[in-house]
Amino acid sequence: MHKQISWKVGGQQGEGIESTGEIFSTALNREGYYIYTYRHFSSRIKGGHTNNKIRMSIDPIYSISDDLDILVAFDQETIDVNYDELHENGVILADAKFNPEKPSNFKGTMYVLPFTHIAKELGTSLMKNMVAVGATACLMQLPMPGFENLVVETFKSKGEKVVDLNKQALILGYEALDEVIDRNDLMSLEKPNKDERLFMIGNDAMSLGALSSGARFMSAYPITPASEIMEFMIDKLPQLNGTVIQTEDEIAAATMAIGANYAGVRAFTASAGPGLSLMMESIGLSGMTETPLVIFNTQRGGPSTGLPTKQEQSDLNQMIYGTHGDIPKIVISPIHAEDAFYLAGEAFNLAEQYQCPVIVLSDLQLSLGKQTVHKLDQSKIKINRGQLTTEVDEETTHFKRYNVTDHGISNRVIPGVKGGIHHVTGVEHNEYGKPSEASDNRNEQMNKRMRKLDSFELSEPFHVNIDHNEAEILVIGFISTYGAIDEAISRVDAKVNHIQIRQLYPLPVDQLMRYVAKAQKVLIVEHNYRGQLTQLVKSETNIHDKLETLTKYDGKPFKPKEIEEKINEMLGRVK
Repeated sequence: MHKQISWKVGGQQGEGIESTGEIFSTALNREGYYIYTYRHFSSRIKGGHTNNKIRMSIDPIYSISDDLDILVAFDQETIDVNYDELHENGVILADAKFNPEKPSNFKGTMYVLPFTHIAKELGTSLMKNMVAVGATACLMQLPMPGFENLVVETFKSKGEKVVDLNKQALILGYEALDEVIDRNDLMSLEKPNKDERLFMIGNDAMSLGALSSGARFMSAYPITPASEIMEFMIDKLPQLNGTVIQTEDEIAAATMAIGANYAGVRAFTASAGPGLSLMMESIGLSGMTETPLVIFNTQRGGPSTGLPTKQEQSDLNQMIYGTHGDIPKIVISPIHAEDAFYLAGEAFNLAEQYQCPVIVLSDLQLSLGKQTVHKLDQSKIKINRGQLTTEVDEETTHFKRYNVTDHGISNRVIPGVKGGIHHVTGVEHNEYGKPSEASDNRNEQMNKRMRKLDSFELSEPFHVNIDHNEAEILVIGFISTYGAIDEAISRVDAKVNHIQIRQLYPLPVDQLMRYVAKAQKVLIVEHNYRGQLTQLVKSETNIHDKLETLTKYDGKPFKPKEIEEKINEMLGRVK
C-alpha cells in the first residue's frame, strides 16, 4: 500500500489531456485524498506535447513530486519525453493505436491497451480518455462509483446516452487492464481520511477572496495565467449585482478600476507581466490620488511574450520599482491556494485603509495548479473600509481630502456625500486637491503620502517553520515554492529553518533579521534569472556574507529534490 502516488497523462494539445486529468483528480479528491496538480501546456491552441501531472496522498501536499509512478501515454512523444521520471517499478499505460515502443533503459512495465479502439467501438475516439481513466482505476484498485458519479455530473447536459457511453468506456478500460495485468504491478493507496475538502486553482481562491471582501467590480483584459480570474468573476459577480468589464487593454482596465474605487465600489483588476507593464502609469495615478486599487498579478515567464504558459517569478522588481516617481505601495504574496483566499480578501482592506495600490503577487503554478484546499471560512474576512467619511460639516465649502496628518492617511469621501466636494488630479496638489507646485506644499504632500507605510506590517508577514533556535541554514522563498522547500527540509538531517514571505513590500526587515540572526547561512529559492528576491533582501539588509541563491527559470516548478540537493551542498560547507 502506498501513502502517495504520482500519475501523469500526456498527448497532443487538444486531445483532452486536461479534461482527463480533471476527471481523475476530482474523483480522487472526493475520495478524500490530498491532490496537487501541475499542467504542462503549450501557448498554442492545438498541437504540441502537453501533460497533466497529478500527485495524490493521504497527507497534505503542496508540491509536485520528484518522480512518477504511472504514465498514461496517448502518443510516443509522451513516453519519450516523460519516461525518465518514472521510478524503476513505474508503469506505462499506452494506447495501442500508435504502436508504442518501450524505452530500452526503462526497467518498469508497459501495458499496451486499445484505448482508441474501445472508444471507437462505443461510437467516438474522444472517449479514449475515459477508457484510460478506467484502466488507471484498475491499476490503483480504485472504487468505480466515484468516477461514475462524476461522469453523470460532467455529461448529464449532453443526454443520458452520452452518460451511459462514458460509463461503459470507464468499465471497459478497467476490464481491459484487469485481463492482462500482473498482480504484482497493482498500486493501491492507503485509505484516506474522508473529511470534506475543496479542490481549486489559486485563481479561483483569489476570486473567492475578492467576493468575500465585498469586491463588486472587475475590469480586465484577458491574459494567461490571469484569465481564469475574469472568467470566474463573469460567472459569479452578476449573481451578486456586480459587474465585469472586458476592456480594450490593460491601461483601461486599471484606470476603470481606479474610477470605480473612487466612486465607492470595491474594484480590482488582474493581469500578468506584460499587462502589468502597461498598467504602471495608472498605478502611479492610484498612488498620487490616494485612490484604493487592488491588482492580482499572476506571473509567467518573461520578458515580452516569453513563456506565457510556464512558471516564473520575475515580476518582483517591476511590482516594487516599476512606477515612475515615489508612491506608497503594498506587495503581498500568498503561499498556496488556501492562503490566496484570505490574503486576497485582506488586500481590499489594505487598499482602503492605506489608500494606495495593493498588488497580490501570484505565479503560474499557484494560479493554475489545482490543489486540495481545506474548507474556507468566509467569516475570517472582516471588511475594513479605513477612514471613510460619510458626514461632513455643512459649514465646510470644500473637503480637505488630502489633509496632512501625522500618520499620512487622510479622510476619504465618495461622490454624493454632502460637503465632500474636492478636486482630484494626478498633478501635485494641496490639501483640497487643487494643483499646487509650491515647494513647501510639494514637500508636505510627498512626506504625507510616504508616511503611510512607516509602521505597516501584515499580522503574519511570513509563514514560519522555525523548529530550531540555532539553525545551520534558513531557507527563504515566496509564493508557490512553499511546498517544495518544506518537503526538502523534511528530508534533511540537519537544523534547517524555513520562512515563506507573505509581505514583500515594504519588506518587514526587523522581523526578517530576527530569523536571519538564528542561522549560519541563508538560502533564497526563487524562479528567475537574476535572483530578484535575493536582490531585495540584500538591498534592505546587511546579510550579504550569509546569503546564497538557488534560481530556476526553465519554466518548470521546483522539485523538492532540487532544493534538497542545494541544502545538502551548503551543509557540506557549513559543517
